[in-house]
Amino acid sequence: MALFRIERFTPLPAAEAWRRVTDWERHGGTVPLTSVTVPAGGSTGPGTVFVARTGVGPLGFDDPMEVVRWTPPAAGRAGVCRLEKRGSVVRGQASIDVCPTGSGSHVIWVEELRVRLLPRWADPLLAAAGRRVFSRELGVLLED
Repeated sequence: MALFRIERFTPLPAAEAWRRVTDWERHGGTVPLTSVTVPAGGSTGPGTVFVARTGVGPLGFDDPMEVVRWTPPAAGRAGVCRLEKRGSVVRGQASIDVCPTGSGSHVIWVEELRVRLLPRWADPLLAAAGRRVFSRELGVLLED
């Protein structure tokens, strides 16, 4: 599996950083050629499944993700969101932690990815590409 970790410090309060990094539809606006569909009703807790579609027209793939843990930050406690990637192309898991600090919050995003048909020797390349794409995404999501 390709593994990468991204960290950002932001002046945003933990609740606002959490709201931004767990606004799944907004993720689609930051990743090239990707749109995100969230089920009607806006559920966000455990069991929620949303789909990131990457591609152009019929050429692409779906990346369904299920929220398996949802603990928003509160009263000085870190927020933790865990996602399971359950697609036929992309498998793995993601973890987004939002920790309050004295001057805002600290966001930690960790991904473990496995892409079907991609040989294991390519994992370091996949991790580097993921780190680059998701670093940019996290920066956009946390911008003022």
